[in-house]
Amino acid sequence: MKAFLLFCSLLVGTISYAADPGYHVIKKLQLGGEGGWDYLTVDSAARRLYISRSTHVMVVDIDTDKVAGDIADTQGVHGIAIAPELNRGFTSNGRANTATIFDLKTLKVLGQVKTGANPDAILYDPASKRVFTFNGRSKDATVFEAASGKVAGTIALGGKPEFAAADGRGKVYVNVEDTGEVVEIDSRNLSLTKRYSLKPCEEPTGMGLDAEHHRTYSGCHNKVMAVLDTDTGKVIATVPIGEGVDGNGFDPETGLAFSANGDGTLTVVRESSPGKFEVVENVTTQRGSRTMAIDIKTHNIYLPAAEFSPQTASTPEGSRPRPAMIKDSFSVLVVGK
Repeated sequence: MKAFLLFCSLLVGTISYAADPGYHVIKKLQLGGEGGWDYLTVDSAARRLYISRSTHVMVVDIDTDKVAGDIADTQGVHGIAIAPELNRGFTSNGRANTATIFDLKTLKVLGQVKTGANPDAILYDPASKRVFTFNGRSKDATVFEAASGKVAGTIALGGKPEFAAADGRGKVYVNVEDTGEVVEIDSRNLSLTKRYSLKPCEEPTGMGLDAEHHRTYSGCHNKVMAVLDTDTGKVIATVPIGEGVDGNGFDPETGLAFSANGDGTLTVVRESSPGKFEVVENVTTQRGSRTMAIDIKTHNIYLPAAEFSPQTASTPEGSRPRPAMIKDSFSVLVVGK
């Protein structure tokens, strides 16, 4: 049956509720290249997709589906943030304990910023024009000025941070994995202003943010998505998702929230009526595709994927063994309608 979206104007609220969206994998970009992956970021205006690849960042033109460039020497890169109005991009380099600053047009590296230990997620906050790296090992956030790279401060988070999102009005929300919380940061004053429990969520990782309606969507390792109302500080719903989540997102135009699950599914969630949430579908993706990014122009979702052999790859001492990625099997799945 042909998928469609039905938007309703409700007297009891201002949210549009979407009917069954009918997402599926519409194409697979076979990109190859070296390195695993973590987060990826879409620049919808410039039509570019930035993909972390362990030691470098792959840049893809999402109109032509071709590799457009590469940012080298980003050791242990986890995430990419962009500040289009400043023509600056930023990477969090987990092994180097640095952030790289690069030119969005030329991809030329402009400088490095020293961060806390093992910077993981990274975001640009347009309200303060600052960049935040969320440092897993030192359990804090390093904040620096996007234009100059000058460090503005460090914020202790009281636990291991995972993904974060900014509301554009001076608030930054961060999942704290080991305490099962979301913390709120005032991006202008560089202060931690609130802590919200996500119970019954365990180990929140990815996050989607509905800034207009003050809600976060956190993917939890006990296979639920927790919906937090940041006005009341309460979890207003939990919905089931797949196993192994690491990436979540929210599309403000469709009103849909997404969970990328390592078991090879993409869970799609909607608010069916005020304060009531439901899963509308679980899209089959590919095992290991556990992070995601949304193109807000086309509403397509991008998920990295690869093929793996039964043999285990070499890993740092003390870390768990993992399957070896088959050479040049790296790809990006494009999920849409």
